[in-house]
Amino acid sequence: MTEGTKALDLPIGSDRTAYAHSFGLMPDRTVYFKPPQYVAPGEEVKSFNIDLRPDLKSLADKGMDMQREQLKALSISGMGAGTAGSSLIPVFVDPRIVDQTRKFTPWVELIARVSNQGNLADFNKITAKGGAQTDFEDSSRDEANDTEERDSTAIKWLYSTGRVTGPTQAAMPSYIVQGLQPSGTGTDTATFGSPTAPNAKQYEVLKKSRAIRELEENLIWNGNATTSAISGNPDTTEYDGIVTQQSTTNQTDKSSADLTWDDIEDTVKLAYDDSGRPTLAGSDSSSLSDIRKIMIDSFRFSPKDMVGTAGFGVPARVVVETMVGPIPIIPSQFLTNTTGAKQVFFLDMEFIEMRVLQDMTFEDLAKTNDSSKFMLKIYEALLLKATLFNSFIDNIA
Repeated sequence: MTEGTKALDLPIGSDRTAYAHSFGLMPDRTVYFKPPQYVAPGEEVKSFNIDLRPDLKSLADKGMDMQREQLKALSISGMGAGTAGSSLIPVFVDPRIVDQTRKFTPWVELIARVSNQGNLADFNKITAKGGAQTDFEDSSRDEANDTEERDSTAIKWLYSTGRVTGPTQAAMPSYIVQGLQPSGTGTDTATFGSPTAPNAKQYEVLKKSRAIRELEENLIWNGNATTSAISGNPDTTEYDGIVTQQSTTNQTDKSSADLTWDDIEDTVKLAYDDSGRPTLAGSDSSSLSDIRKIMIDSFRFSPKDMVGTAGFGVPARVVVETMVGPIPIIPSQFLTNTTGAKQVFFLDMEFIEMRVLQDMTFEDLAKTNDSSKFMLKIYEALLLKATLFNSFIDNIA
C-alpha cells in the first residue's frame, strides 16, 4: 500500500455503488493523487508524488466485475432456498391453517337443547290406556286403568383438553384457521368462517372447540352407553345415540338390497301407523344420492326441484313428499356409507331432545409446569322420547 492509503472501513457489498463506479475496490480515503512538493536543495526527499488517476478506470471496472460475481454468488439457487438452517432467505409460511379433518355438524344444531337439573334426565310416558267402551243405559261403571312409566337417562360428560407450553406461546405467530367455524347449522350450504388465532393458546382452544362439537355429532348418531365405542374409554361413558335407541323399532331391513321409492313410502307408514309424524330425515351421503337418483328416474325431477327447506329454515338438498307431508333429508358424515350398512332415519323431531346439565364451558386447569392447560366440557344426554314415532330403513346396499 502506498503512503497515504488507509484500509477500507465498509465491507464489500455494502451500500457504496456510486463509490465503486469511480474507485472500484480502492480502499476508502485512499490518497490517489498528491502533487509534487518543493524540496530545498540538499534536503532529503520525505514524500513521493502520487497520481493514480490514469489507473482509475481499470480499478473501477475490476471492482464492478467482482461485485457482480458476489451478487451472483448470492442468487437464490446458491443459498439453499427453503432449507432450514442454511438459507439466507427465510421460509415464509402461509398464515392460514387448513383443517383437513373437519366434519360438518348439522345435527348438533337441529336437535332441541333442553336444560336439565340433576345428573338424570327423567320423563313420564303413557304406555297403555284402559280405553273407553259402549254399554247399556245407566249400567254400573268401573274405572279403566291406564299405564304410565318413568324413563330415566343418565347425563354423560364430554371433554376436550388442551395444553400449550410457555415457549410455544411466546414464539408462535398469529394464524388464521381457514374454514374452521361453520355458521348456523353447518349443513353443506353453511358458510365456514375463518377465525383468527392471535396466539398459540387461542389456536388450541379453537381446535378443541371443533373437536367437541364433532364428538357431539358422532354421539348423536353412534353413541353407545354399553360399549362406549366412539371414545374408546371404559364402558358407559357415552350416551346412546339415535342408532342405538331406535334399535329395531319400525325397521325396514333391506338385507343389502338397493333402495327403492316403495321403501321410503312403507317406512314412513310404519311411523304413521304408530302415531308418529316424521318431520325430518337423516341419512348417510350415499343414501341421499340414491334418493336423488330415484326421484330423477321415477318422477322426472330435476335436481333443482328437489331442493327445499325444513320448517325451521334449514336448507335441504332433497325434500321427499310423503303421506305425512314433506320431509327434508339432512345427511351426516357420521353415518356410514358402507354398502349393506347404509341407513335412512325418519324422525319426529318434536319428541327428540338433548337434555343439557351444562353446555360448553371453558375452564383453565391447574398450572404446574411452564405451560397452560385447559379443558372444554359439556354435560348432556340424548333423549328419543318416543321411538315408535320414528322409523328407518336399514342395511341398504
